[in-house]
This record gives sequence, C-alpha cells and structure tokens, in this order.
Amino acid sequence: IAVVAVMCKPHRCPHIAMTGNICVYCPGGPDSDFEYSTQSYTGYEPTSMRAIRARYNPYLQTRHRVEQLKQLGHSVDKVEFIVMGGTFMCLSEEYRDFFIRNLHDALSGHTSNSVAEAVKYSEKSRTKCIGITIETRPDYCLRKHLSDMLAYGCTRLEIGVQSVFEDVARDTNRGHTVKAVCESFQMSKDAGFKVVSHMMPDLPNVGLERDIQQFVEFFENPAFRPDGLKLYPTLVIRGTGLYELWKTGRYKSYPPSTLVDLVARILALIPPWTRVYRVQRDIPMPLVTSGVEHGNLRELALARMKDLGTQCRDVRTREVGIQEIHHKVRPYEVELIRRDYVANKGWETFLSYEDPEQDILVGLLRLRKCSEETYRLELKGGCSIVRELHVYGSVVPVHAREVTKFQHQGFGMLLMEEAERIAFEEHGSTKMAVISGVGTRNYYRKIGYELEGPYMTKSLIKS
Repeated sequence: IAVVAVMCKPHRCPHIAMTGNICVYCPGGPDSDFEYSTQSYTGYEPTSMRAIRARYNPYLQTRHRVEQLKQLGHSVDKVEFIVMGGTFMCLSEEYRDFFIRNLHDALSGHTSNSVAEAVKYSEKSRTKCIGITIETRPDYCLRKHLSDMLAYGCTRLEIGVQSVFEDVARDTNRGHTVKAVCESFQMSKDAGFKVVSHMMPDLPNVGLERDIQQFVEFFENPAFRPDGLKLYPTLVIRGTGLYELWKTGRYKSYPPSTLVDLVARILALIPPWTRVYRVQRDIPMPLVTSGVEHGNLRELALARMKDLGTQCRDVRTREVGIQEIHHKVRPYEVELIRRDYVANKGWETFLSYEDPEQDILVGLLRLRKCSEETYRLELKGGCSIVRELHVYGSVVPVHAREVTKFQHQGFGMLLMEEAERIAFEEHGSTKMAVISGVGTRNYYRKIGYELEGPYMTKSLIKS
C-alpha cells in the first residue's frame, strides 16, 4: 500500500479558546516563528515541505506524491491517505468537504461537487483509496465528528493522548481530560474505527518510573488498549513554552541512554495485537534543542532489547514483509491464531494467520462485538463489526496473484469466514458489518456484503 500523507491549511488549535494557549511543547502553527507551518509541525518535515510546495492544495499534494512514488518504482494501485497538520476536524465544514473531495478526485480523475459524489467515483477508480487516516484530538472525536469522518471514507483515527495522567495533561495545557480520552476510544471503536494513539514519554514532571507505569496502564487497562501506537519522546524546540522551561533549567530531557532504555522497556510491554507505527517525530535534528539525539531510536531500542533478552512482539515487527527484508525469514507452516481481550466496554477478537515457530504474521483481522452504547443505527441490535482486515507482504497489483507474495492468496477470505462464524455462534449476532476503505468495497461485495450507510453489511444465517 502506498501511503500518501497530506496536510490541511495552517490553523490555530481549537483549545486556545478554552485554555488561552497551545500545548506547552507544541512547535509551529500560524503564530509561531516557523512561518506558514501547521500546528505541531515546523514546516521542515518532508510532508510539510511537499504541502507547502503545493500551497496546501489537497489535489496537488496527492497528484505530486503519487507521481513521485511511481517514479521511485512503487506500485500505486492502492493508496492510503493520512490527513495531518493540526486538528482537521475543527476546521469549517466547507473546507473539510473541499479537502476530502479533492483527495478522492485526485485518484479517480473525476471532478465532483460533493463528498458523496467523490466517494462514489472513488469506489470505481483504478487507483483505489483503501483508507483515510485522520489525526484528531479526543474532544474532536464526538458523535458528529465520527459520523462526518465515516462519510469521508475514513477508517482509522490517530488520537493525540500524550499522557494518561490527569495532572500531566493539565500542566502541559492539553485542554482535555483523560476521561475524554477513554470516551473517545470507546465511541470510535464502537463506530468501527481503528484507533492509533500518540504518546509522549519524557513530559515535564513525570520521571522514568511514572513513564513506564503509564504504559503498563495504557496497555492493561481496558479503558485504553489502542490498536496502534505512535511513540513521540518529548522534544524541546525553540519558540515553545517548554523551550522557556528548558532554558531556565526547570525542565531537563532524559540522557540518550536512559531514553533508549525507556523505549526498549515500552516496546517489551506492547501486546501482539498493537502495531507501533512510529518511534519519534520526523522533525529534522538541527531544529531539536534537546530531547532525542539519535535519528534511529527504534533500531537502538531493539538492539538494547536483545541485550536485555526481551522481545518486541507488536504487529509491525512480526509482519511477513519486514521479517523477509530484515531477517530473510519466510513463513513455513502458517496457522490461524486467535486472541480475545476486552477493550472499551466491547469484546475484541484478534484473528491472525501466523507461523508461530518463527513468530511471523501473515494476515490479521480485528473483530468487535460493540458495547451496548454504540450510537450508529447500522450497528445496533446484535451486530458485530470487522474493524480491520489486512494481509501483509509486498504490494501485489489488484488483479495479479504471485505464488511467493502473500497478498491475494485467499487469507483474507479465510479470516472473514472465521470472523463470521465467531460473530454468529459466539456473539449471537445476526448481522456483520465491515468498516471498509472506499476502494475495497467491491472486495466485500464479492463475498455477499452490501453498502448500508458507510458500512458494508451482511445478514448472518446458520451455514
């Protein structure tokens, strides 16, 4: 899958109105000395620079990036968008519609007048949009926002959590409570979204022991338990409130070796159903005054884990493509593995095809029996939802089958069959829903699903 990151126009953070200021560590934004950058970016990250070159026009950002990826030799049959650049959902509805419409139009080549029309043409496009990820905050993740995002074809949310401690959220001026985080996680998962959270170790007044404690809490407390994680150790960047604290000696970053140790200990805590998408921001090193001193933090942490005799068992480390590239290991005997856990008042089942001997993951499916409190009418009354179906491996064009590659080998169908069985026999559901990227809806149509609202659904009967 080709990932295309796009940025919305620079705008002020929505919680300035309530708290009087942005978060204490946050660089960039319209009021910063990094001119023309979006909130929480400096304007010098690769994505920011591409966005600025296109003057934040979503259509041009997409076209340029897709062309670039093609010329680098990537297969651009399937595109996943990531919408970055501050809190997208706090912008006006007109602007958001314009932005999302242009993302779909850039793939389908059609010029549409509404999001619904753009999505309809995007479904049939040759370059498929298999999902959109939107970065947001817990207080911009309410029912209205979730419904809008479903209409956009969004399938994954990245929610800025940063810390699970109420006092830290308050002192860093987050502008929302930890309770809001738990509520947004539950509402998002009950609407079928995958939830990736941004976490920041090394915030002011935390300390090493509390940092480790917060990650134990984060993965073991059913009120959190995200599907994915982006780990961003705190950086001190000029022009921020944190920079002033650092300058006067009231804040001090961890020494480099302590940080590597901490990241190694965090990675060892991660359950096998969570994926670590990123370790550290892509803010260029010269702009960082204090914080992370190495550009390859994950690599150093994994090396440290080897010394400690611990393992990172997250989805990314185990997926077949990564294992093949780094360790030249290929799966030999693949079997279906099932893990059940409770999260956000719902029953989660993580199904995967794995080679347990070598610990390699070939494909995965996330199934949820929603909590009683789900607000989407399509999901009420005995309905289970597939929140993610993913077969890993190198990108294979949609109509091709290659013997050595793992996509399009039927693992997806097998996972869906098992999920339908669990939903019917164990959840007691009469209906199955899938939150599907716009471009993958036809895949589900082939196996008996039809569009109902933003979901693909199917009635379950005894087979």
